[in-house]
Amino acid sequence: MRDPGKTTTLGKVARPRLYEQLMEQILGYVESEQLGAGDRLPAERDLADQLGVSRATLAQALVALEVLGVIDVQHGTGAVLVYRPSMAALLRKLRDHQNRLPEIVEARSTLEVKLASLAAERRTDEDLAAIDEALEVMAGEIARGDRGVHGDELFHQAITAAAHSAVLAQMMGFIGEMILETRIESLGQPGRPEVSLAAHRGITEAIRAGDPDAAAAAMGGHIAVVSDVPLLH
Repeated sequence: MRDPGKTTTLGKVARPRLYEQLMEQILGYVESEQLGAGDRLPAERDLADQLGVSRATLAQALVALEVLGVIDVQHGTGAVLVYRPSMAALLRKLRDHQNRLPEIVEARSTLEVKLASLAAERRTDEDLAAIDEALEVMAGEIARGDRGVHGDELFHQAITAAAHSAVLAQMMGFIGEMILETRIESLGQPGRPEVSLAAHRGITEAIRAGDPDAAAAAMGGHIAVVSDVPLLH
């Protein structure tokens, strides 16, 4: 029998973030409609109306689901279900992702700042052409209303190639899949694609000018901005 004079300390139960609540509601919809892999979710506007939230708020939940591999979002076609997880399994994946993010940011800051510096010293005309082409791809994607994920990936690949460091390139390849998670999440934030494109152009000009310090500083600032993502908070 519990001693009535003894008090028990209880911790506060953390209230789920709004995007987590929305993820649960979306999974509930998927379950109730018996959707399977390859089935399409309702249009974003319709889904926001059904859930009673703004499209901006819904977008955050959809980005989280995309990062975790539950849905695939393509510009112009909407969200397609990849698989149907339980909410418990999804929350475990979300927590693992959140715990891993700071280390991914550290790795990017370490590797990509050095790669930008080396690219400024070693780039060839062919390297600059590849970097410029990546900028054009990303600009075109953004102009069409897309997030620019492919162009962003091409840009950072071109910087890596321009550094002409086989070992650093291998290391970037090792964390490539984890970087893709942060890329999707960052570029899913309103206004972020345009900000990233402008930063890419600044990095490019420093590399073109052959200024390693300016290239490193520009890349460092860029990584700091794109690493500011809601799933870290």
